[in-house]
Amino acid sequence: MTELNALPPLNQLRVFEAAGRLLSFTQAGHELHLTQSAISQQIRALEAHVGRPLFVRRPRSLDLTEAGRAYIPIVQRTLDALAVGTQSVFGRHDELHLTVQVNLSFAV
Repeated sequence: MTELNALPPLNQLRVFEAAGRLLSFTQAGHELHLTQSAISQQIRALEAHVGRPLFVRRPRSLDLTEAGRAYIPIVQRTLDALAVGTQSVFGRHDELHLTVQVNLSFAV
């Protein structure tokens, strides 16, 4: 198993996925209920963690670097697998619920 300190924090990965998919720090911020500045800080921290830039920042546009394009599908699959696993273990299991209805006279 990979050492945990080698893995980036989950919040940074969520921010990267949204910003990479939307190609906008502002739109990612809206989706994640964070400011554009918070998104930018998380991306800078992730880039420092992995040791490479993930985005090409231009005055009016944003694009993924080659490393960012290679990394985003891995992050998306990982986040999807984590969501599915969490749902399967901790999600609602309707088959475990039982509803009993009785006549009012029986209940009294």
